[in-house]
Amino acid sequence: MALFCLTIGLNINYAQAQPDIVDTLELGHSIVMVTTDMPGGSNGRGSGVVVSPEYVATNCHVIANSNGANIAKFRDGYQPTGLKANWRRDLCLLKFTPLPFKPVPMRESKTLKYEEEVFTLSFPAGSPVPQPSYGTIKGIYPYDGSQIVRSSASFAMGSSGGALFDQNFNLIGLTTFKSPGHHAFFYSLPVEWIKELMETPDVMSLKTMEVPFWALPMAERPFFMQVVIPYQNEEWANLKTIASQWTIKEPESADAWYFLGLAEEGLLELAQAEKDFKKAYAINARDLDAMLALSRIAFVQKNLNALELLQPAVSSLDQAQGELIAQQITKLKQTN
Repeated sequence: MALFCLTIGLNINYAQAQPDIVDTLELGHSIVMVTTDMPGGSNGRGSGVVVSPEYVATNCHVIANSNGANIAKFRDGYQPTGLKANWRRDLCLLKFTPLPFKPVPMRESKTLKYEEEVFTLSFPAGSPVPQPSYGTIKGIYPYDGSQIVRSSASFAMGSSGGALFDQNFNLIGLTTFKSPGHHAFFYSLPVEWIKELMETPDVMSLKTMEVPFWALPMAERPFFMQVVIPYQNEEWANLKTIASQWTIKEPESADAWYFLGLAEEGLLELAQAEKDFKKAYAINARDLDAMLALSRIAFVQKNLNALELLQPAVSSLDQAQGELIAQQITKLKQTN
């Protein structure tokens, strides 16, 4: 799991108007701890979400190749009677006789919007009760018939298989993997995969040799993962190569054009970077990152008109960033 895995740190981002831990107490009843007996006598721990009276969704890497898995809630343990698994997608469903917990409603990823406020609930770092983490949707990536969701709501070791919720407490993803680095990217699996898996036959064993898609060799991973390490390491030429390939394969991906623009910005190819950031913004009018990139270029170029056009759109998604651009506008006016 090198390069993309869960870490032991927990960096919680609090966003305005997000539900607090008291608001999520009842919802937390539907989040369970998944425990495993591993070869050699050790124990593993992850999270799970009650998605129907019979099924708890979790990540397969939590339970794969263990000697057995159970769930725990309110000091009580429950043993599954069956298992459904898609090892490549890293999605497993533990089957039970009807559980005494309320299933969470699910909202499909195709309805999600960039910068929508979200929060996670899971059992990070050995916490005895579900803990929330807050953020916004930063990426929605088509993959294998659905969409992988990236958010700024962080999660840590123990959170695998936890829940990503919208503001109406709908399940919108299963917290699964992250990138390395101080400014990590956090990814969740779509609920459509959960619904699909419910219709498949049970598997007979926890043993598997399959590798999750996010842990494949780097060249075999989707482009939205391939761009992250070069971006974090400021390897602009490498990032430009990968992002260019991404725009060819997915020309309607705003993120592909955004990362290409980032590479060009890093290489000081500002004219082309501006064009590609504008492509990203044209494809996705809620692409805050593309807007902020355009504002950076506009400020360097002392393009007051461009900043004044961007400022209201940025403010509608992020008031603090909008205020910063307003300050830049004032500064340019004072120097002209």
